[in-house]
Amino acid sequence: MTQPTEPATISDEDLQPVTDETARQAQRVVAAYATDADECRMLLSMLGIGPSSRLD
Repeated sequence: MTQPTEPATISDEDLQPVTDETARQAQRVVAAYATDADECRMLLSMLGIGPSSRLD
């Protein structure tokens, strides 16, 4: 049996914002699989691409 690996630690300097196109694609995927509007909003917010960061 293998041991679980520890998650990698990422510094703030290593983080980069996603492109507009990547965010739009993620929004489409989340909207397609969410069971309702509340779940969709919650998942988009968790990804940092919620309604407050609208890309249209």
